[in-house]
Amino acid sequence: MSFQGKTVFITGASRGIGHAIGLRLAREGANIVVAAKTADPHPKLPGTIYTAAEDMERAGGKALPIVLDVRDETAVRAAVQQAVDAFGGIDILVNNASAIQLTDTLHTDMKRYDLMHQINTRGTFVCSQACLPHLLKAENPHVLNLSPPLNMETRWFQNHVAYTMAKYGMSMCVLGMAGEFKGKVAFNALWPRTAIATAAVEFALGGQEMMRRSRTPEILADAAAIVFGKDAKTFTGNFLIDDEVLAAEGITDLETYKVTPGMKDEELVRDFFV
Repeated sequence: MSFQGKTVFITGASRGIGHAIGLRLAREGANIVVAAKTADPHPKLPGTIYTAAEDMERAGGKALPIVLDVRDETAVRAAVQQAVDAFGGIDILVNNASAIQLTDTLHTDMKRYDLMHQINTRGTFVCSQACLPHLLKAENPHVLNLSPPLNMETRWFQNHVAYTMAKYGMSMCVLGMAGEFKGKVAFNALWPRTAIATAAVEFALGGQEMMRRSRTPEILADAAAIVFGKDAKTFTGNFLIDDEVLAAEGITDLETYKVTPGMKDEELVRDFFV
């Protein structure tokens, strides 16, 4: 399907996966709402909402940069209204904003625990809630959460229970809202098979070595575009893995997504939820 004129509200869109998804849809003429916290340049991290918006417009779309902290309910509702005022509605919501800290129970301070739950679970819920009245009016409305499959086994929790709980909260929004709005709005989750070359990987997880053994955010952007092309009335409640989405469309050559060209697949770092 064409995304020409479709309005896509993306949280955490100033860099990384959110930026890549916005850019992919902007190339097809979509209106991208770049909703993120970064208004001023960061000393280590690339991009602001304004540079991201410029990227979207250069790619062929329209863009609206909005400074947004998804923990602030009033700000979320104001941002959604600003998007509707600018573009006339909302067709797609991407809940991408996320906080991460892979610490065990004894090394997770409650301030960080609260941050992860407020951004990941609560932020996803409130953004979905605020966008739903507009999504319900859209032609083929989709909500996509960047969150993992719900596997209730000890191994997925034992090393970083606080983070897993916060990310699974996003996935539980998919599980519940897909049922609640079945036949009206699609809710799906998308997660990578491997590590993805983002600031989180570089600065919070594995540094340059993990970056080298990652895939680029573009694999998730291409998978997301495929999801948004599906019929929202029937394609909902799915917990998707990026390369499986591509494979279902006949795309099996994933070499272009490797940060290090020619690296063997078995050398790539597997994501810790897959």
